[in-house]
Parts: sequence; structure tokens; C-alpha cells
Amino acid sequence: MGYVVYRLGKQNIERQERNILAKYPKAKIIKETYTGTKLEGRKDFENLLKILQEGDTLVFDSVSRMSRNSKEGCELYEELFNKGIELIFLKEPHIDTSVYRQALNNQIKLKLDTGNKATNELMNGIIESLNKYTIALAQDQIKIAFNQAQKEVEDLHQRTRERHFDS
Repeated sequence: MGYVVYRLGKQNIERQERNILAKYPKAKIIKETYTGTKLEGRKDFENLLKILQEGDTLVFDSVSRMSRNSKEGCELYEELFNKGIELIFLKEPHIDTSVYRQALNNQIKLKLDTGNKATNELMNGIIESLNKYTIALAQDQIKIAFNQAQKEVEDLHQRTRERHFDS
């Protein structure tokens, strides 16, 4: 399995590189010099997204390295997942695409036929609801992670404004 790794370059990335290489020593580190909250304008990342193929793996030190905008992050996650790209987040392994895929694959695949129409509708409705609930929980975890990344950026901007105002 080939690993393609994306990192932001204007920050102190040595720690991030060490974290990734400790777990994936053959990772190809791709550094980007653009920092920001939006995906638009991140040329290196945009180019990387264009060449990714099914079966490729993207490893991030944390979810905030993929996106700091919750809506864009969730949309990109879903897009890459649907293309068959593996996403790994070292600090948030509970939202790796393998975990999401497992939630999808662990659906209850049972269709009851008890001979009683009312019982069948009730029980099959419960099973369907449980399946939807499991998927919704997994999607919520992904959304929570991207929301947290976005909040961290907003908090940082607020602290920066306060420091500038206090000066």
C-alpha cells in the first residue's frame, strides 16, 4: 500500500513528520507552504487531490491538517472515501476511513419473515433504524472532529485579535 502524506509547511512540521514516519516509514511527505482555513488556494493540496487514485492512502497528523473548515472537511472526507482513498488521522483514529467503512459494513443484514405482516414491518423497521443510527453516529464523529478543528482556528484568530488590540 502506497502512502501519500500531506502536511502544511509554514508551521513547525518536524514533529508532524516524525509522528507520521514513525508509523509509516515509507510515507512520501508532501509539504505545502500555504496555510489557511479554506481548501481553495492550497495549490499543492489541490494537485495532490488530482493525482490520488483508488487504494491510495492519505495520512495526516491530525484532522486540522486536512481542513480547518468543518463543512469543506466533511465534504472532502466523503468525496475521498467514495473514491476509495484511505484517510488516516494519527491523533483521531476513530474517524479513519477504515472505521467508517467498518460501521457501514457492520449493518444488520437480516430481513425477518415471521409470517405476520405487522411483526415483519415492526422488526424490519427496527433493524433499518438501527442501521441508520450506526451510520449517523459514525458521520457525527467525523463532523465533530472537523468542527473542533474549525473551532481551534476561530479561537486562535480571536486570541490574535485580542493580543493585537491589547498592544
